[in-house]
Amino acid sequence: MGFREDYKAHVEERAALGVPPLPLTAEQTVEVIEFIKTGEYIEEMLDLLENRVSPGVDDAAYVKAAFLNELASEEHHVAAIPPEKAVQMLGMMLGGYNVKPLIDALTSKNVKVVAAAIEALSSTLLVYDAFNDVEELHKKGVTAATHVLNAWADADWFTKKPELPEKLTVTVFKVPGETNTDDLSPASEAFTRSDIPLHANSMLAAKMEDPIGTINRLKELGHPVAYVGDVVGTGSSRKSGINSVQWHMGEDIPGVPNKRTGGVVLGGTIAPIFFATAEDSGALPIELDVSQMETGDVIDIYPYKGEAHKDGKCIATFTLKPNTITDEVRAGGRIPLIIGRGLTNKARSVLGKAPADIFLTPDQPEDTGKGYTLAQKMVGKACGMDGVRPGMYCEPEMSTVGSQDTTGPMTRDEIKELAALGFNADLVLQTFCHTSAYPKPSDIKMFHTLPDFIANRSGVALRPGDGIIHSWLNRMVLPDTVGTGADSHTRFPIGISFPGGSGIVAFAAVTGSMPLTMPESVLVKFKGKMQPGITLRDLVNAIPHQAIKEGLLTVEKKGKKNIFAGRILEIQGLPDLKAEQAFELSDASAERSAAACTVQLDKEPIIEYLKSNITLLNSMIDAGYEDHRTLARRIVKMEEWLEKPELMKADEDAEYAAVLEIDLDQITEPILACPNDPDDVATLSEILADPKRPHKIDEVFVGSCMTNIGHYRALGEVLKGEGAVPTRLWVCPPTKMDEKQLVEDGYYAIFGAAGARTEVPGCSLCMGNQARVSDGAVVFSTSTRNFDNRLGKEAQVYLGSAELAAVCSLLGKIPTKEEYLELTKKIEGKEDDIYKYLNFNLIKDYKLN
Repeated sequence: MGFREDYKAHVEERAALGVPPLPLTAEQTVEVIEFIKTGEYIEEMLDLLENRVSPGVDDAAYVKAAFLNELASEEHHVAAIPPEKAVQMLGMMLGGYNVKPLIDALTSKNVKVVAAAIEALSSTLLVYDAFNDVEELHKKGVTAATHVLNAWADADWFTKKPELPEKLTVTVFKVPGETNTDDLSPASEAFTRSDIPLHANSMLAAKMEDPIGTINRLKELGHPVAYVGDVVGTGSSRKSGINSVQWHMGEDIPGVPNKRTGGVVLGGTIAPIFFATAEDSGALPIELDVSQMETGDVIDIYPYKGEAHKDGKCIATFTLKPNTITDEVRAGGRIPLIIGRGLTNKARSVLGKAPADIFLTPDQPEDTGKGYTLAQKMVGKACGMDGVRPGMYCEPEMSTVGSQDTTGPMTRDEIKELAALGFNADLVLQTFCHTSAYPKPSDIKMFHTLPDFIANRSGVALRPGDGIIHSWLNRMVLPDTVGTGADSHTRFPIGISFPGGSGIVAFAAVTGSMPLTMPESVLVKFKGKMQPGITLRDLVNAIPHQAIKEGLLTVEKKGKKNIFAGRILEIQGLPDLKAEQAFELSDASAERSAAACTVQLDKEPIIEYLKSNITLLNSMIDAGYEDHRTLARRIVKMEEWLEKPELMKADEDAEYAAVLEIDLDQITEPILACPNDPDDVATLSEILADPKRPHKIDEVFVGSCMTNIGHYRALGEVLKGEGAVPTRLWVCPPTKMDEKQLVEDGYYAIFGAAGARTEVPGCSLCMGNQARVSDGAVVFSTSTRNFDNRLGKEAQVYLGSAELAAVCSLLGKIPTKEEYLELTKKIEGKEDDIYKYLNFNLIKDYKLN
């Protein structure tokens, strides 16, 4: 069959799924251009070329831009696309391959081409270094270039867009209770995330009956549909969740196929990462009382007045946040607003004009004169300041950026749309930990294409089977620096990370900075001495346990309290922890809905960690990992820090939104997160005293980024000599380095004798997109979170330590405190050997293999 027949079949196949066709490939774009040149099926082909080619630096965009440049420069002629029309079409491509042809068109002898080029460039933001070419033409007296600079200076790209109206009328689509990002973007469908329309079909499929049909029926009422919930967007930092909401409730973007912007999200509470991702994407998120809103209600929202009305009566009030959000919505999102503001101010500087007063300026807090917290100092350092106050808008330098495989293809698309051919962040890491164990055909394709895309832009790409992103990325972090990652568990044990969706991660990688309104901090201060049998995982769960006691956290979703939500969790009182141990605490701040986390450590464990990491990074270079120059640069910076090892500390008079003190002397038994909510924590005794909670355990999972090699040694010691366990036991180390050492130490033989199912190093059960537990199973897991249906359909999942997991696997039940302490006596006296971490610099002639 020819192209038209093939494409028609593709359109019909996609229509049967309820979605539009995929954007054109480079090869398909060549076919379309050939039809246009011959004048065949001209309207059909023009529509495809104009509307079905992804913008930016996509391969198809390169073909499209090259063809349109030939027409704009009048090197070739096509009746259906006169030169000025070619320039107009170039102007819809956002940036990248279209920019040079547009700048060249400024010096055309064809006045229509010049006028079209001025108009097109005036709305093009992603020009990067090509700005210098326009400036050079302006200095040479090219009037058209001066017009473009003035248009940028006057922010035509912004002022020609409509303002957010005084009143928005929407129809309510309400999802009561909590919506987490697993609901909006199921892990089981992660392989479709970069195909936004197809992935959006799975939104809420496991949570309610016919959600998409309901939305479509609500649209028939004639108003935009708003997503409404009591608690919205908890869990992972999945931009795919916002993509799905916007696909069903947003509006098309001209010239950008299969992606939408806009949309309204109303929540009693909106998770901070989800809120920020909505901002980045051009949506309008508003936190307000939604108790009087039900599906089908028609609501009038007055954004500037801060009121929501139903049937003419005010049912809720609110304050828009941040105060710049109306500009963000007008610009199409926070990211284009940031880029556009920078372009406008740069043009004004060249033209000798004062800074722009067109945009709203972020509200900045008054300086209290008090000291700074550790987080405030770290972010201040990244901004060239002593510290930043809560509520201050800033754009800190991103020294370390992480991307994993279920978000990587989306990040790649965002990088393409940003028209970027290189990274300005010092180190960008791409991993393949969420899909490597059970890859689908689309995953295999990604394994072959994404590493080169990242490495060619100076990023570092790991390999399938290497292990979990955090276990690797943490080893590349510099002390007291700031980073981000498209995974909510990107929480550094040294330094600080503010994770976000794939859009902001792409922006951070490309520009080397990210927008941040500095959150308040909550201090958690440990005192006393660790009691026998108590682990760091118990301290993780002690934090919400204490907060519940003090009335700062509630499990109930309606009117939920959460002192940690959107704030930075700062931990003190455990300075001697190894970096691997500190990550257990920082990692779990994601389950508190915290924006970030710091752990105050002494220098010694960080010195030990960096020395080991330098050896690992050198071995990566020797093993052929790319980009080797980026790895070498990071090694040099680690060595420089070791020459003068200094760490920031919080000031004594620093201010916190709340302070929780946790007495280690009072924690005498394990604390677990109960099914199915990481905030619903209880001690062993409390669980066994509650007949409503399941006590029998069917399956046990020891794995995820919450684990390190010490946990697997502890598991092995408890299982040693016990034979096959009565439960289904899953064992999955976080990295191939851990796996190799555990094999050499004989622990895999113990796991085998216990009947354990060992998995490829990576995420395994944790995300729920690969292997799954049995339907309805009661599970004890060391993984990060336990939302409904995450590990398995209707599974009930407890979260706790590897040591307790070992006991649960042996007994097939939640043990009593006495049973737990008795069975873990096998660990006593061996702690130094069990909880010994991988110091690669102490392994003779270490090689990564």
